Amino acid sequence: MAANRKLLAVAVVCAAAVIGVTGCSSDSGDKDPFDGMSADKIAEKASKASKDAGSFTMKGQMKQNGETSNIEFVVAESGDCKGTMGSAKKGKAEFLSSGKFTYSKGDDKFWEASGGGATAELLKGRWVKRPNKGSKAVCNPDDMFSNKNLKKLKREDDAEVGGAKAAVLTRKKGGETTTFYVAMEGKPYFLKVVNKGSDGPGTVTFSDYGKPVDVKAPPASEVVDPEKLAAGS
Repeated sequence: MAANRKLLAVAVVCAAAVIGVTGCSSDSGDKDPFDGMSADKIAEKASKASKDAGSFTMKGQMKQNGETSNIEFVVAESGDCKGTMGSAKKGKAEFLSSGKFTYSKGDDKFWEASGGGATAELLKGRWVKRPNKGSKAVCNPDDMFSNKNLKKLKREDDAEVGGAKAAVLTRKKGGETTTFYVAMEGKPYFLKVVNKGSDGPGTVTFSDYGKPVDVKAPPASEVVDPEKLAAGS
């Protein structure tokens, strides 16, 4: 079942690649709310604002080993989260992290890719429960919007993301380029991040900051105990 956790980790890493100090409102119109700020300072403000929003939605695609995976998650202020991941080759799965546990439920193709046909039949319509590692929530906003890697950025020409004006910041390291889009109206949230030239290129968009998110563990009757799986029951 390592594949389940690896896929979830991809979403977290994808969001963590994006990522920095006071969430403040900006004026609308043609005025540049970041006038006079360095690119690093803009990223710092975006990290703080995005983290302080508490909850958000993230959608995106990542490519690994030539295969594209789609992800869509909603994250609660507590760090609990739920969503879907999948690819044409390996199938689709739902993931849910609540409290100290993460749950996954995949379609037949997903479980067949993970453990074969017998596993797919055994887990059809059921959730597999796994304990989370460490003391932090899987989708902890502090980790997802950490600004520790937001250094030596360069501001490029402004652009639009979904009709919203955004400041564009780039970071180049070797052959890899990461581009961050920061909202220029309202609070300076991260709107999108694009990674190119890496082993796992991808794009993630962020929306619905501050919108309430309710994440509940699935009913016990629909959950499979991993120890019983090992025993073949």
